[in-house]
Amino acid sequence: MRRMVSCASTLGAGTILGALHWGSAPSAGMAFAAAGVAATAPAWLLAGSVVRRDRELAELRRVAETVQRALLRPVPRRVGDLRADVRYLAADARATVGGDLYDVLDTPYGTRLIIGDVSGKGLAAVARAADVLGAFRELARHEPSLSGVAVRLDALVRARPADDEGFVTALLMGLPSGDGPAEIVYCGHPPPLLLRDGTATFPVSLAPAPPLGLLDLADGWCAAEPLPVRPGDRLLFYTDGVIEARDAAGRDYPLAQRAADLMRRDADTCLGPFLERLEDDLLGHTGGRLDDDAALLLVEVDRLGRLGPVAALPELPELRDHVLGDRQ
Repeated sequence: MRRMVSCASTLGAGTILGALHWGSAPSAGMAFAAAGVAATAPAWLLAGSVVRRDRELAELRRVAETVQRALLRPVPRRVGDLRADVRYLAADARATVGGDLYDVLDTPYGTRLIIGDVSGKGLAAVARAADVLGAFRELARHEPSLSGVAVRLDALVRARPADDEGFVTALLMGLPSGDGPAEIVYCGHPPPLLLRDGTATFPVSLAPAPPLGLLDLADGWCAAEPLPVRPGDRLLFYTDGVIEARDAAGRDYPLAQRAADLMRRDADTCLGPFLERLEDDLLGHTGGRLDDDAALLLVEVDRLGRLGPVAALPELPELRDHVLGDRQ
């Protein structure tokens, strides 16, 4: 009988009690021992299940991080009329990989960049970020209009399974290589900070369009707005993992204030060291860990075809009709 109870320690409670009733009636001591085994067996089984689940989650995170590293390649230090640098901070190992994305490209239409954040977490978010970045890298080189790039990206995100309600917040900027104003398109993403003369301000006050995948809420269109920048200006782009990073008291990271403080102390600091100090400050605010991935993209305007503030861009009905007509 001792052998029976020992073997039964790996079985469920029902199997153990059935074994006890098979054969002669058990003594009180035997029944007590069997009851103890029956009580602990489910705990052992649960512990094994938790270990397997943790291993599977760790493997999924490793795969997602590998894909993400291949996706978020370093940006060139100089792209067209911009100097650029980037910092990507992965979330704490206990968090799920997010879908941050960014890139800066030199195109026939000037320098164009994107920064965005996919709704959701894990491999699905990383895969969608890969789709959006791949499409942007193609569209940025072939679509004359920055608004057109955003609208076509929206169509890509909307072409998803019926049960997928995901979307992508995104911000696109274009800096023409010749005469013409810098442009910006907001699609549900927080605006950049303009770093100039020791200050950090939002360069424009606009109501953003809906995120990519939801542009139908705005009749399927998002207008490009003029961006008043001049040579020497810096623009700091970021994802919500930066501004929603909290300290022990639950306070969000004050990005504009900290960036302005750094600009006043180190106005002539190169892009890389500036981002390193900002990264250190962010991690100091959170105690060294992040609950969400965070991206910081800093660009400096090197030269422009047209300096200073620019007039509002005209809304071109023929361009709007052309781009939207292609979606039908």
